[in-house]
Amino acid sequence: MSRVLIVEDEVSLTSVLRRGFEAEGLRVDVAHDGNEGLRLALEQEYDAIVLDVMLPGLDGHRVCSTIRAAGLWTPILMLTAKDSEYDEAQGLDTGADDYLTKPFSYLVLQARLRALLRRGSRGRPQVVEAGDLVLEPDRKRCTRQGVELPLTAKEFDLLAVLARDPGVTVSKRTLLEEVWDLPADSDPNVVEVHISALRRKVDQPFADRSAKLLHTSRGMGYRLVPATASAAGA
Repeated sequence: MSRVLIVEDEVSLTSVLRRGFEAEGLRVDVAHDGNEGLRLALEQEYDAIVLDVMLPGLDGHRVCSTIRAAGLWTPILMLTAKDSEYDEAQGLDTGADDYLTKPFSYLVLQARLRALLRRGSRGRPQVVEAGDLVLEPDRKRCTRQGVELPLTAKEFDLLAVLARDPGVTVSKRTLLEEVWDLPADSDPNVVEVHISALRRKVDQPFADRSAKLLHTSRGMGYRLVPATASAAGA
């Protein structure tokens, strides 16, 4: 039976989440402030943590970064009332695995939590290098030729999947399943849109001095070819 920690100061919301999770067969512990949440996270073993940002005592970002600094990589779903890209990036930079803005649909939160539980706890992510591209998964940070690229969380995840096996074509179906946790028969347009955005950030600014990284394998999917070995075309 999976065990989940909820760190949330809104008592009514906590009660709703707890009842819902327990109805799904999860064991649930609750903390209503950051200090207690951090203590439980460090002392007990959990399969996932649902963590609010705005908490009494330590805020959610401090709790998350302290958990990661302790070498614990329990999946963390961060909740916040803030909805700017900066706030999302800050949450992911501190080590959160996913991010959900209030007010949210319980069904969406349920699906996100299931995805984290399936993924399970991970070891400290390793830096990925593909030619002049460097990805730091624990910080959701990406640089090319030493220049930091302003990627969204999904753009980073998409690029990370492609960089995992440089030169190997990854199908749209695989990308839908791994990056968006969607069924393989979902609309592939979401992949195409994000690939276009990635090309504007990863390739276009470096076109005058370096080969492109992202290539299309027509009718099959996409591949990332490190710049040092990139060939023209595609």
